[in-house]
Amino acid sequence: MERVILHCDLNNFFASVSLLSHPTLVNEPIAVCGDKEKRHGIVLAKNDIAKKYGVKTAEPIWQAIKKCPDLICLPPDYKEYIKYSRLAKNIYLKYTDMVEPFGIDECWLDVTGSRLLFGDGETIANRIRNEIKNTLGITVSVGVSFNKIFAKLGSDMKKPDAVTVISRDNFKEKIWHLNIEDLLFVGKSTKEKLNGAGIFSIGDVAECDEKILRRMLGKHGEELKKYALGLDESPVADIKDVSLPKSISKSMTCSRDFDTEKSISQMLIYIAEDISRQLVSYPFYAKTVTLHVRDSELKTREISKTLKTPTCLATEISAAAMEIFRENCSFLTSYRSLGIRVSNLSDGYTGIQTDIFGDNKDKIQEEIIEKKIYDIRDKYGKEAIRRGSVLDLKF
Repeated sequence: MERVILHCDLNNFFASVSLLSHPTLVNEPIAVCGDKEKRHGIVLAKNDIAKKYGVKTAEPIWQAIKKCPDLICLPPDYKEYIKYSRLAKNIYLKYTDMVEPFGIDECWLDVTGSRLLFGDGETIANRIRNEIKNTLGITVSVGVSFNKIFAKLGSDMKKPDAVTVISRDNFKEKIWHLNIEDLLFVGKSTKEKLNGAGIFSIGDVAECDEKILRRMLGKHGEELKKYALGLDESPVADIKDVSLPKSISKSMTCSRDFDTEKSISQMLIYIAEDISRQLVSYPFYAKTVTLHVRDSELKTREISKTLKTPTCLATEISAAAMEIFRENCSFLTSYRSLGIRVSNLSDGYTGIQTDIFGDNKDKIQEEIIEKKIYDIRDKYGKEAIRRGSVLDLKF
């Protein structure tokens, strides 16, 4: 039986949800921004009206206002974003229990077994689109296809409030002319390698010799060719199987030992960013940070610290790890391997509630900023945007 996969992408999610609390601004150019008076003065999200003026995510507020003098800046409201993300998932669950989140505002749905009840894939997509709009007051774009990769491409092709069908009969016509970076999992580095070999479109990848792709990109090259040919068979996870992990960890062993406070701090920030990326994608919060160290004599230690409030921020995770290091390790020793594990996890809503009586305004703004940083990296590659503190980090 041919699979029917949907990819639902809530349009301009942060801006759209923020506008629900400011209905009189619906026809005005608005942007969700960090605090102009502090270092968080960048655009976190914008509506379509602001986008027409050239306002871009992650640009400084002053630059956005220069493009659009009438731009209205709204503060982020992460608690509302979690709420509406959950409400949208509840609507998806009316049609299938096979719902796989891809960040706070996107989900894949496998509706193969739902067609007898609700109609074909396009009909189900339109039912979801209308229900989201009529009950939540925001819009969603839905891609319909026979695999996850093409469904994701479909939701990106027409926005806002639209349904795009990519079938076995039309996928070559619909997507092969698109730029290679439009394909999921093609970042800046991969794009540059492919462009250097004269491969610019998805169709170019599909028609390229597999041996050439493997030589350039290894296994990833083979996977991209399969994606371009419509051979992605990855399943949509049953929502019951998308369970809360007990911990998230990452460690690194490099070609040289670390023996200075600066190099150790840089590596912990670098590691913490990968952990934060995973936490943000669920979204989950962590309350316990564990530092793993292995010195040049291969002696291993693990020391834990429980935070006052849960976090998903790379800055807070790395700061906790560095504090553990200073209290328990010596800079007179060199270290072969460093790692961080976070545990005692909770979902995003619980994490925010834990600090509801505290002053978490700045923290919420930082969370939105980190989410946008990771979105940029997903699209353009990890090196597309880096922290200044790790620019000279050498492995």
